[in-house]
Amino acid sequence: MRTSARILRCLLVLACQLLATLAFANAPCRIAFDMGSSGIRAGASSSKAVGRADIDYLGPLWAGRGLKENIDPTIRALLALPREAGFAEDCARVGGGFSAWRIALQQDAEKLVVDLARIEAASGVAVLVIPQATEGAYGYFGARQLLGERLLTSHVLDIGGGSLQIAGEQSTFGDMLGQKIWHRALCQLLRSPSTQPCLLQPMSGVEIGEARRLVREKLGGVRVMLPEPISMTAISRPVTQGVAPAVARLLDQHVGQSRLQRAELTAAIDSMAHLTIEETTKRLEVASKYAVYLLSDMLLVEGLMQATGVDVLHLAEIDLTNVPGLLADDKAFDWVDHYGCYLERLRAVGLDAYVSDPATCLSGR
Repeated sequence: MRTSARILRCLLVLACQLLATLAFANAPCRIAFDMGSSGIRAGASSSKAVGRADIDYLGPLWAGRGLKENIDPTIRALLALPREAGFAEDCARVGGGFSAWRIALQQDAEKLVVDLARIEAASGVAVLVIPQATEGAYGYFGARQLLGERLLTSHVLDIGGGSLQIAGEQSTFGDMLGQKIWHRALCQLLRSPSTQPCLLQPMSGVEIGEARRLVREKLGGVRVMLPEPISMTAISRPVTQGVAPAVARLLDQHVGQSRLQRAELTAAIDSMAHLTIEETTKRLEVASKYAVYLLSDMLLVEGLMQATGVDVLHLAEIDLTNVPGLLADDKAFDWVDHYGCYLERLRAVGLDAYVSDPATCLSGR
């Protein structure tokens, strides 16, 4: 679901406000659930522990089955993770639904509202569908917390399974173009739908050109949201453990460098494209389940660097989640007390439900 530039600008204002107030939030007892495309991560304001549950949300959504088969596993995880992590039982709880939940909203808003009501009734957790720009604000805040003075760039690049964010203190860009969604888009463009699993390699020069054309088209909104010159630090594993080591091995460089040059990335793509998956796994010393995504990841990172005008990408792997941002987000916890109103607005106005003011609800939940 591509949000209009007008709505993104409104969300950016909200994101900047969030970043300005996150450091001062001091809730006595909160639990937050980061609910992404591949599972749930739980954290609490009073604990450094992180609970994790693996749930594939994207697969059923792409198959047209919605979230139905994952509702019960989600409820079980929301109930079990706080106990397993030793969190206090009487904390306020909120869930943030990110890329997969935004897709579910796009596919069938009415059904999603019913599913969210069922989750809340069974688990006591109000799950909110979080806008892309707000997710970007969470990402920058979390990266700043973890990296501190080591964060030397204006923005961080976080590529997830379903979405990506280029997040900064004053501006952010986000889109539903994470690792799995981008790979799927290339498969739809270049391979037969009947060929499963989809293997992009080997790719011809013409196909590489088509892939680069598609990524330019997909990232056409970057300059609108990030008009100023920026610098970026990539913080997620698809880049730090995938793309960067692959480039180093393809170009016979030292693995473990802290920077990635765009010109070197382009050369590595052209060198790798003709290889099969089997040849890639052997040459780059990577498991086949990761090698499948490697070339598409490289093309995506190259496109992001080109779209932002960044020639050098800094690297700093961290275990980033949206949990710290959610824990500090007073608006999210305000919605817990007006969840019925939130669901009504979600049904009526979609993602803008989160942006609206909980105080304007008539009363209660």
